[in-house]
Amino acid sequence: MSELVRKQLNYTIACIHEFAKKNGLSQQAAFKYLQQYQGIAFLSEFYDVEHTLSIGDALEDMAMVCRQNGGMIS
Repeated sequence: MSELVRKQLNYTIACIHEFAKKNGLSQQAAFKYLQQYQGIAFLSEFYDVEHTLSIGDALEDMAMVCRQNGGMIS
């Protein structure tokens, strides 16, 4: 596994953890929600920009993408 892939994976796991905490979800429920409504795909596609932002900004961006794709968690 390359160093970049490892960093992306760690960042994605951290974002899922923080999203779960912020929204009172289990990590498994947060993962399923973010997967279903394209939040994880968004993080993967835009990792180069998102990882330079605060975790709060990244969570807001993921929530916005999920809402645009039918998710109901704000």
